[in-house]
Amino acid sequence: MPPDTLYQRITDYANRADPYPLYAELRENGVTRQDDGSYLVGTYHEIAALLHDPRISSDSRNRADPSTVPMFRRNIQSAFIGLDDPEHDRLRRIAMRPFGPPHTPGRIDALRADITRISDQLIDEFRDKDRIDVVEDFAYPLPVTVICRLLGVPHEDVPRLRAWTNAVIAGADLTPGKDEESRQRAGLDARAAMGEYMGDLSDKRREDPSDDMLSALVHDSGPDGRLTRAELMATGTLLLIAGHETTVNLITNGALTFLRFPDAYRLLRDKPELMPRAVEELLRYEPPVHLLPQRTPLADVEVADVTLPKGAPLILVLAAGNRDPLRFEDPNHFDPTREDNQHFGFGSGVHNCFGAPLARVEAQIALNALVPRLEGFQLSEDPPPYRRSPVLRGPRHLPIERAG
Repeated sequence: MPPDTLYQRITDYANRADPYPLYAELRENGVTRQDDGSYLVGTYHEIAALLHDPRISSDSRNRADPSTVPMFRRNIQSAFIGLDDPEHDRLRRIAMRPFGPPHTPGRIDALRADITRISDQLIDEFRDKDRIDVVEDFAYPLPVTVICRLLGVPHEDVPRLRAWTNAVIAGADLTPGKDEESRQRAGLDARAAMGEYMGDLSDKRREDPSDDMLSALVHDSGPDGRLTRAELMATGTLLLIAGHETTVNLITNGALTFLRFPDAYRLLRDKPELMPRAVEELLRYEPPVHLLPQRTPLADVEVADVTLPKGAPLILVLAAGNRDPLRFEDPNHFDPTREDNQHFGFGSGVHNCFGAPLARVEAQIALNALVPRLEGFQLSEDPPPYRRSPVLRGPRHLPIERAG
């Protein structure tokens, strides 16, 4: 039976390669109630207001109907991404202390040389190949290597971390299907296994600290207190998954977009100093995160002449807001020189992406390193095969081949 509601069509894998016509339909319909009682919002100004509204919760426990909470968010220690203040603020501030300013202002800058070296090494490995997979050969190994080094995760553990991560993301897949429950259970099991792994690694760092971020978290004795073992497990898992999955999509979407727009590609090849602005445009035009499916009003909230009832599931379609013609000029055009670009690529408000500074640096360095290597290459297939997730949207593989 084909999907009938707009949300079902948006999350239907058949529309993963190009959901943007559905996002346009959503914007035209305004705040849209679905048959299951959830509300979709896809217009820029309304999304911005809701992201900054303290009456909108990120904690699924505030749902009026617990059955609307996906299995993967039940009965598990939440990381700060799924909590409200003051718990969210406390955990985020503790995690931020060893990650960035004002307490550790040089950590991201100190990674630049490593990111550049890893990028160059990866490119050297496929320099003479006539066919490469941008995901497998470059966009995945770069950020996963960086985040593992940052957290102090041994490189030999990367394969099982990847398996766990894939299961967690598949478990959070919102697409209905006959295997939905088994996917969610497998995702819960993988999340628990990854949490125990991070807990065990934290125990080791407690006894034998190093200069990695996990050691700093374990030994932090700032004004907010120390993280409990359960909080370390949840925070470490979040940082590990979010610290590379979104960047994989950002780099891959960048390569795909450059190959689709030859004029933009040539401009960036000839003027690499434009890459920071181009990355911001990628975050608007082809963002790594498309939906925020876990918001809930704590009270009745009026939005665009529609009342969002207290406790109702609220889904913010960030990627639809990023192409709202009421906010962006010519929004369906990729313009690497765009100046007015306050996008939702990293969200906004108190839950603005924790790792945004690192993702920006990684994407800028990686894409500037990759662009010269794309000379003479073309897409092997367009659209490429996409990952199943409608939330973390990006190609599963991006095969390219030398033209001619």
